[in-house]
Amino acid sequence: MKFDAVLPTLPLSAIPNLARAAESAGFSAIWTNETQHEAFLPHALIAEHTQRVNHGTAVAIAFARSPGSLAYTAWDLAAASKGRFMLGLGTQVRAHIERRFGLDWPESPVGKLRETVDALRALWSSWQTGERLNFRGDYHKLTLMTPFFNPGPIEHPEIPVYLAGVNTGLCRLAGEVAQGFHAHPLHSADYLAQTVRPAIEAGARKVGRTAADIQLTVTAFVVTHPAQADEVRSQIAFYASTPSYRPVLAMHGWGDKADSLSGLSRRGAWDDMPALIDDEMLDTFAVVAPPEDLASAIKARYAGLADRLMIYRAFDPDDIESFWAPLLKDMADA
Repeated sequence: MKFDAVLPTLPLSAIPNLARAAESAGFSAIWTNETQHEAFLPHALIAEHTQRVNHGTAVAIAFARSPGSLAYTAWDLAAASKGRFMLGLGTQVRAHIERRFGLDWPESPVGKLRETVDALRALWSSWQTGERLNFRGDYHKLTLMTPFFNPGPIEHPEIPVYLAGVNTGLCRLAGEVAQGFHAHPLHSADYLAQTVRPAIEAGARKVGRTAADIQLTVTAFVVTHPAQADEVRSQIAFYASTPSYRPVLAMHGWGDKADSLSGLSRRGAWDDMPALIDDEMLDTFAVVAPPEDLASAIKARYAGLADRLMIYRAFDPDDIESFWAPLLKDMADA
């Protein structure tokens, strides 16, 4: 199991020092997400200021961009990083696409994401080989690529695509078309074993692939002290209030709590939500262990389930000696 880090959402000026520190600490990969800041811009700096570590988006919002803009960005980052860049894409949920990005929600999110990946690869193939661009789908038509707009071939054109999701449709899609899948932080070991992995494997079998062709990346909630438990309860409650994530709770018989959390979020009663996450739910969705036992507890939960793992805690260089270095060593030894 490879151990990765997620960078905090800070201005671009902070990225070079963060990237160098994360690489020096020994992480296998570093990831950015798309919340307060744009997901791709840090990777130009990461590519410039590191030499070994892989890096990618976890995730960039596919439906907020055209296939063309995604393709150019990923192509440039793959070239700049000498093949270390990984393109992680997610759909987001309807409210954010329509009301935060001001775009239309597709009739079939899975269908549009599939088409986006196919369109990306059509563009990349055209640039690498010089073949005529001729992609026609339900959402996108790409038939124009003159030499003036063609960036040309690069040394590392096989850009790994990671998809993200919760429900089985996107898991199956990853099995069919992607090199990796980002499991949502709101998950349990049972949900990964009984829902996520079987769906990925079903998608892989459909196209003659195996599950080993797809890297499952997991972001794990962890609790190492009582104050952290309150923070994690709040985060679990926030995610669990999203209707799209209800199946995760329903699998464990907590569908009614998911409904209650959704109702509280609609009323803006954010402060009331963490109280609904009892100790059993916390233990199910988070790894609860003292710092000295955290690595072994992570391995015990995720061995055989996750190929890559990062914890739901932004990397901070100030914590290297007190937290990250011991954890990295314990993860390697456990």
